[in-house]
Amino acid sequence: MRYAGFWLRFVAFFIDLILYYLFKILGNLALNLDLAFINPMSISTHSHLSIYAATRLLILSVVFCIIHWLYFTLLESSKWQATIGKKLIGLKVTDENGERINFGRANARYWSKIISGMTLGIGFIMAGFTEKKQALHDIIARTLVVRK
Repeated sequence: MRYAGFWLRFVAFFIDLILYYLFKILGNLALNLDLAFINPMSISTHSHLSIYAATRLLILSVVFCIIHWLYFTLLESSKWQATIGKKLIGLKVTDENGERINFGRANARYWSKIISGMTLGIGFIMAGFTEKKQALHDIIARTLVVRK
């Protein structure tokens, strides 16, 4: 197996991040279009508009967090074994035997990234220095990122 190091993984993640934020911006524009056309004078008090906007923002934040989680978890456990960014770079996520990971392991990998981030990013940087180019979340989830 040819392991994918830090920089290849970084580029793939950056592509995924761009795609996610484009989707999020377009989604926010589409879903909040009505807020731009609300006449504040038609609402009895301005506090109703603030509560409405804050509630919508909270709901959208939760929805976009779920979309982010599902994007990584579903795609990395799919036949592709990769997010769009990884696929474009020619990478895939496997278990330690080179096999496709299941949804549970993809979940473990996704949520373990919190720990990788809590180490001031060192958990991510580890992918450049470990023998199998594993980041901390890969070690926790027992996964590899390899070149196709």
